[in-house]
Amino acid sequence: MSRFNTKKEFALRDLLYKVAIFVVTVGVIVYFLPRDGKFNYQFDIDKPWKYGQLMATFDFPIYKADDVVKREQDSIMAKFQPYYRLDKQQEKDALSKLRTDWQKHLREVVPSGDYLRFIERKLSEVYRAGILSTDDQAKLRKDSTSAIMVIDDKLANAKDVDNMYSVKDAYNYILHADTARYLPHILRQCSLNEYLLPNLAYDEQRTATAKQETLNNYSWANGIVLSGQKIIDRGEIITQQTYNILESLRKESIQRSESIGQKRLMLGGQVLYVSIFILCFMLFLELFRRDYYDKRGCLSILFSLIVLYCVLTALMVKHVFFNVYILPYAMLPIIIRVFLDSRTAFLTHTITILICSICLRYPHEFILLQLAAGLVAIYSLRELSQRSQLFRTAFLVILTYAAVYFAFELITENDLSKLNGSMYIYFVINGMLLLFVYPLLFLLEKTFGFTSNVTLVELSNINTPLLRRMSETVPGTFQHSMQVANLAAEAANRIDAKSQLVRTGALYHDIGKMENPVFFTENQSAGVNPHKNLSYEQSAQVVISHVTDGLKLAEKHNLPKVIKDFISTHHGKGKTKYFYISWKNEHPDQEPDDTLFTYPGPNPFTKEQAILMMADAVEAASRSLPEYTEESIAALVEKIIDSQVADGFFKECPITFKDIATVKNVFKEKLKMIYHTRISYPELKK
Repeated sequence: MSRFNTKKEFALRDLLYKVAIFVVTVGVIVYFLPRDGKFNYQFDIDKPWKYGQLMATFDFPIYKADDVVKREQDSIMAKFQPYYRLDKQQEKDALSKLRTDWQKHLREVVPSGDYLRFIERKLSEVYRAGILSTDDQAKLRKDSTSAIMVIDDKLANAKDVDNMYSVKDAYNYILHADTARYLPHILRQCSLNEYLLPNLAYDEQRTATAKQETLNNYSWANGIVLSGQKIIDRGEIITQQTYNILESLRKESIQRSESIGQKRLMLGGQVLYVSIFILCFMLFLELFRRDYYDKRGCLSILFSLIVLYCVLTALMVKHVFFNVYILPYAMLPIIIRVFLDSRTAFLTHTITILICSICLRYPHEFILLQLAAGLVAIYSLRELSQRSQLFRTAFLVILTYAAVYFAFELITENDLSKLNGSMYIYFVINGMLLLFVYPLLFLLEKTFGFTSNVTLVELSNINTPLLRRMSETVPGTFQHSMQVANLAAEAANRIDAKSQLVRTGALYHDIGKMENPVFFTENQSAGVNPHKNLSYEQSAQVVISHVTDGLKLAEKHNLPKVIKDFISTHHGKGKTKYFYISWKNEHPDQEPDDTLFTYPGPNPFTKEQAILMMADAVEAASRSLPEYTEESIAALVEKIIDSQVADGFFKECPITFKDIATVKNVFKEKLKMIYHTRISYPELKK
């Protein structure tokens, strides 16, 4: 009962986990999707109408083209007169201050009272004409404003800007108004600028209101289409007039769909649309890639990439940021193909493209281009091990985009001169951005815990510090590892396993022997065997320790987890048979402590680990054959691998009997080639 409850609890937890992934993915994508009103037809000027006959289902105005609207509004605004408020108190204060200063000190400066009366007349004159601040006058001249509306009490009258003064202009005017009778050098001594202050202040609120009223009175339409009127029929070329009518219909349709009810319907449609595709993707994983649910890194990278591309597309469309065709969508299937598999890569790419397409005005064109590019990217980059492969893939993706788009244009266009050249520039930029997948792979490896072929190739370089040290300190083990790597890689190729992975794992599987090199036969000098001074239990523990020592070295040198797994599984939970059998032969009436003779394991749990276990055992045993004949090699391979199968080492990994038979044949062929007998060269007779 307890076991049943535990299973039920795990099933419920698994279901909740999947539901959480589904809800979060759909929620994030839908949140960023644009919800502006949509028009269900796509059209361009001078192109044929691709749909059936279109009839107006409601009355709507024919809006003017945007450039016409802008031109007419600019013309209206050029004649617009801004509002300024007249401050009469400025004149009164200036004249009052002038009379006060006259009584205090000005009468001593000027020769007669005529100067006082002249200044008063001129001050009144310029104040009545209007004094503007220097900034306001500069702004009016910049805007080429010829007149303004001056608000005097509650009345507004138009006044010519040319008849108004700035403080500087007013000063110069008074100074030179009558130089014959009133000398400028005497007027300068009166500090005229102290009595000249702007009396016209810009009325921002009134100006804005007047502008809005002017624009509100502007007619945005130059005609009307009545309900039931034919707009266009299939195959007709879209003229400028028809284009304006269709644009007007599009704008009116969008405005009518902006009600709260319409927006809720659109949101519901987006949720349903995205949910269907995400659900289909999760069902695919459930049916064909269930193991990915147990690997959080796999799920994380899959759903992160889907969400990332959908959000980027939505933001670019919503904010009109560049063109979506520069976004390297083919990078998505490349990343998934490198880390996971081709089928998942293509389906993930397809799901992402279908979701992104609802943001675009031409979805079918977008889907065709991206699916073709994704297929080519997956096919051309099945095994990424060199940077040059990315350049080839980028070139092929650009070529695919260009070819498919050109074919699409030939189908839809009727004039080669109207081909859209800018799209081909976007395709080139897209291909260049695709090259950034190489450094991005490194970041994704560290973030999600994957190991790419690029990393495996770098690790398999025998000039790496660890392998170079191995070749110097344990040359026998190093040669053994090289032979095992060749055997295992060839076998992996034959059964569709990951050959580069098993090759790299084979090179590192025995690195732990560097800690105690002389305790392993391949590193011993003739006649030197330190095991003679140890008990069987102690010898077994020294040999077993090469697994734990190897894991410590791997940790110290930051080797990926997949390589550590080869170190821990290449002996599985097997026994050190030489010492185990020797102990039992000497103690026939006793039972040994099995733990002292047993490797810590675990047993292999991938095809590649199983291949390495078989290759390691066969290669080591082949060195002890008394003679190398086809029969002896075949018998050795059969005996060792059948023994491993009988001991249950491969029960936990997805390798079939057919695969094992193929591996046996590969080992037999390779060992015969390695240990073939050479002919004796004859001696020259004198």
